[in-house]
Amino acid sequence: MAYCSFCNRSHNVGFISTRLAGTDGVSLETAKWADVFERVGFTCYYFAGELDRPPAYSYLLKEAHFQHPDIGDVFRKCFGVRVRGRAVTQKIYELKRKLKDHLYKFIEKFEIDLLVPENALTIPLNLPLGIALTEIISETGMPTIAHHHDFFWERQHFTTNAAWEYLNMAFPPHLPTIQHVVINSSADNQLSLRTGISATIIPNVMDFENPPPMPGGLESCGYDSQHKGAAADDYASDVRQSLGVADDVLLVLQPTRVVKRKGIEHAIELVHRLGMKAKLIISHASGDEGYGYERRVREYAKLMKVETYFVSSIINEERGLTSSGRKIYTLEDVYPYADLVTYPSTFEGFGNAFLEAIYYCRPIVVNTYSIYTMDIKPKGFSVIEMDGYVTNETVRRTRAVLTDPELRSKMVKHNYETAQKYYSYSVLRNKLKNLIADCTGCQLTDF
Repeated sequence: MAYCSFCNRSHNVGFISTRLAGTDGVSLETAKWADVFERVGFTCYYFAGELDRPPAYSYLLKEAHFQHPDIGDVFRKCFGVRVRGRAVTQKIYELKRKLKDHLYKFIEKFEIDLLVPENALTIPLNLPLGIALTEIISETGMPTIAHHHDFFWERQHFTTNAAWEYLNMAFPPHLPTIQHVVINSSADNQLSLRTGISATIIPNVMDFENPPPMPGGLESCGYDSQHKGAAADDYASDVRQSLGVADDVLLVLQPTRVVKRKGIEHAIELVHRLGMKAKLIISHASGDEGYGYERRVREYAKLMKVETYFVSSIINEERGLTSSGRKIYTLEDVYPYADLVTYPSTFEGFGNAFLEAIYYCRPIVVNTYSIYTMDIKPKGFSVIEMDGYVTNETVRRTRAVLTDPELRSKMVKHNYETAQKYYSYSVLRNKLKNLIADCTGCQLTDF
């Protein structure tokens, strides 16, 4: 149990966000933080507009979701315009009041000691939620660790708005009881420059101390006997067949949504230029950003004669069956069977798919997006790089990795060991211990 040596009791932490469900970056990292908290005895509770956490530990309020009709209406009338009507201001305050009342109930019901807003004080998809949360922190002085994933100034469509006073007040707020956490050094620099707020950098992490289960016969990272991962079950043993990938065909995995910044055209071009039998598997759907880019990707794949499969219907957060009886796999089921992971994004706040490929010991092709170049590359990873476009060298190195088992094994083992040093749960645990001490005054034992 995690006890404070001063107040001699355990602690409850309240995670607050618009949505804590599914496989978006905020939901995934929240689960990892909660895992670390719970391993040392904290009890975690959740407040959001969509939740897939245990009901006994959840407080669901529809107005907390950015897709709630009233919240969406406020958003449309505050962004992309320069003046908002008086009625919009009134609506913001009415929604803020309701959210604030429920946040107080959440805190009281679960006896919350520490608040952890997850992007709720960072990106203004739900203005009333950010305002309500800011006021509560100011009124109660409650210790808070604000986890910031992507700021509004990083997204072009937020720069024209009629809500500057709210953005300056609450996204993020500058209050003495808040410890701010960002996920990369660029965000740290910009936050300090724009607001004067100092932050702690905690990158996205994975549980590298505990290797994933690997199916029998598939390449591992060569763990020693002390750290060897458990054997996987046989549920996913037929995943290649389900995805239509024959044994003599390369499975190239693009483990992302189909959105423009993911640069999927580069993955298609790379597969085309490899001149090897391969199929490109795209794991996620277009989501809520429209389908224009997906049409573009489909057309480009036909033009380049690359077999490209959009398989979001059979890849989900949990295993199961589709309405037609087809098997549903998780992305974790698919990774071990991938011969290559492509990650040609032009922009990422950090890059969960990068860490996932390393965790599952897969070689990866990476576009040198800014955060990779600034924060990840200097750690010394061995990956196949492309700088904005596919070159002959990109193709040559990819082909070498795919055809040389010894080179591939050396690469993935080195990457796992590097990630274990810089992006493991122990890194998160140590940084959280210091933050909790700073914002609560508590010296936790057994953390």
